[in-house]
Amino acid sequence: MITVLGSGAFGTALAISLAEAGRDVTLWSRDPVQAQSMQASRENARRLPGIAFPDSLRISADIPQNSGTVLLAVPMQKLRDLLMIKADALIDRDLVACCKGIELSTTLGPVAIMRELMPQNTVAILTGPSFASDIARGLPTALTLACADAERGKSLQQSLTTRNLRIYRTTDTIGAELGGALKNVIAIAAGAVTGAGLGDSARAALMTRGYAEMQRLAQALGARPETLSGLSGFGDLVLTCTSPQSRNMRFGLALGRNEAFDPAVTVEGAATARAALKHAERLGLDLPITAAVVALLDGKVQLRQAMDMLLSRPLKEE
Repeated sequence: MITVLGSGAFGTALAISLAEAGRDVTLWSRDPVQAQSMQASRENARRLPGIAFPDSLRISADIPQNSGTVLLAVPMQKLRDLLMIKADALIDRDLVACCKGIELSTTLGPVAIMRELMPQNTVAILTGPSFASDIARGLPTALTLACADAERGKSLQQSLTTRNLRIYRTTDTIGAELGGALKNVIAIAAGAVTGAGLGDSARAALMTRGYAEMQRLAQALGARPETLSGLSGFGDLVLTCTSPQSRNMRFGLALGRNEAFDPAVTVEGAATARAALKHAERLGLDLPITAAVVALLDGKVQLRQAMDMLLSRPLKEE
């Protein structure tokens, strides 16, 4: 059995794909009213309107009390609270984080948080280049599943692969979670460059140098470089920096255009940028794009000033 905790777009999409593949799936919503509405309409009208639920997909405001895999599809900054509140219902179950980011208060990633709070559980992370609407509509998508326990990772890979969802496997949980987190920071910057009308060449340069920053920080924290070259790093970076479906890129576009952005939309890259900069300062690393994003978020510089800062840096080898 698979339980998806979180009825946002991504959690709902995963539940749809897995249920259509014949898995026994329950989609959990913390809001009983929303759960009842989705059960009655057989769709998530708020997050994925027009996409019907498979008949077998169960909707509930209660977590099933039997064994099975739990996918944690909640915003990164809410993960700790959910685990603490629902700990009794999650004991001895395989936990798979489906969120991307770094916890601002601790600078921990989702796998580290799960290990801290649920040390008896097998924990993993599912990440990579994906939009919820693509998964829900049955379009082909490839993701990375990272689990330090290689054998449990193989089992989870089999159970989470569907007709349209191809899962690759790694034991490098640090690299997988950092790739998915740090690309959001670069996506904000790419969106800002695009929104300001600085051109595709500028965006390509920023993505390339941003990828170098991702590698620099991730390797310093123990990630394997090849992980960042895969779906959870480079692949996710390409998708997020080139499509306005990305919340982080849309946020960056608004920054570049000096427009307001809907505060109700979760932008994980904002908190991740600040957490990544904390890591960089502690490790003595130079992350100029990340620093520029934080300065923009804090209102310390305008976009043109940030670009001037980056372009005036000392020349060096690539």
